[in-house]
Amino acid sequence: MRPYLSSVPGLLLAVSGVLASPAAAAQSPPAGQAQAGDEIASLRRELASLRDEYTSRITAIESRLQALEGGRSATAAPEATPAPGPTPQATAAVPAAVPAAVPAGGAMGETPPTPPVYGGGSASSKMFNPDMAAIGNFVGAAGKSPGGGEPSLNMQEAELSFQAVVDPYARADFFVTVGPDEVALEEGFITFPTLPGGLLAKVGKFRDAFGKVDGMHAHVLPFIDRPLVSTNLLGGEDALADSGISVARLLPNPWLFLEATAQVYQGNSAIFAAPTRGDLAYVGHLRAYRDLGESTNLDLGGSFAYGHNGVTDDTTTRLWGIDATLRWKPLRRSIYTHVLARGEMTWSRREQLPGAQSSVGGYGYLEYQFARRWTSGVRYDNSERAADSGIRDTGGSFILTYRPSEFSLVRAQYRRTSLGDVDEARNELLFQFLFAIGAHGAHPF
Repeated sequence: MRPYLSSVPGLLLAVSGVLASPAAAAQSPPAGQAQAGDEIASLRRELASLRDEYTSRITAIESRLQALEGGRSATAAPEATPAPGPTPQATAAVPAAVPAAVPAGGAMGETPPTPPVYGGGSASSKMFNPDMAAIGNFVGAAGKSPGGGEPSLNMQEAELSFQAVVDPYARADFFVTVGPDEVALEEGFITFPTLPGGLLAKVGKFRDAFGKVDGMHAHVLPFIDRPLVSTNLLGGEDALADSGISVARLLPNPWLFLEATAQVYQGNSAIFAAPTRGDLAYVGHLRAYRDLGESTNLDLGGSFAYGHNGVTDDTTTRLWGIDATLRWKPLRRSIYTHVLARGEMTWSRREQLPGAQSSVGGYGYLEYQFARRWTSGVRYDNSERAADSGIRDTGGSFILTYRPSEFSLVRAQYRRTSLGDVDEARNELLFQFLFAIGAHGAHPF
């Protein structure tokens, strides 16, 4: 019996023992011994009755406690969710823009678990109260710009995000950009993560899956500007973003995480222009990811895009691209140091008058985190122009980033650019302030 439950009957037994002892009898007054004896006997009977009553109650409580404890220990523990394996910002991020798929856990080649619906156990509460956030992007510049660069001081954009589940089978993500000259829908799409056949689909307006940089929002980039290849061959800030349908699927195999994405767009973007309703644009991407060790992983990708360019009713543009990312992030010191090396190459074949232009471009980027809040990086750019492959632009940048917290960022970038049609190289100093409020979903990894 538990000590705290046995205290009451123990006390009763002690009192009854005292009353029953010779000492207690000896202390009775000589006069009226018969009356005193009757009172003592009565008290003994009451104490015995109380002792029996409390003993039976405590015994019943003990039995119930033992039954409850036995039932709980016999209940099987919930089955553990498979641990996530190589985790590439998340293509269905889980969220925010949620990545098309996240690397599966468990042994290589096993079918990955169905991605959870955004919001977890409290998802239903978000239907009428979505996650909302605002991100400010302030950019300044000093020095000579290479033909129409950034203003000296500019609140480049504010991004407003609204993200929530629609029902148990879908979630919605909206990203609205508010700039000095316009308010525009950057992305607005619904995601179906549990389609038959292991498919994940997005419908709406969204950024394309070509390469790495094209799919990133401005505040996610590791540098202030976009590389020259993005500007010259892929359309710059908006790239191939358009209204369309995207379908992605993991391809199980015993060696690595493999994901295929196919996208169909309306055909009107910074690169493509559809003369008729049937002139759609197409983007395909194949991504491979593998852990090379406890702290190192390798991410490879191949991309293709096709669409009409609007020069004439029949002229088209084809794009091919490859990208590679090598990361080193030691688990024990992951918040203090990491190294990232990334490179992308893009080939463009643009049909135009009097003849087609074949251009190539790329960039290389190396990033090193040398303290908990400090990161440095260098980038080299080299790209021909889509409309004139005879003009080649080059550039180099040094980037220094300070992160006071996960909600703010201060960045400086020295940029030197040599344009193929300008004799003099341009030197600039860019600086950026990023700040965020609210709940903003995760971006693709």
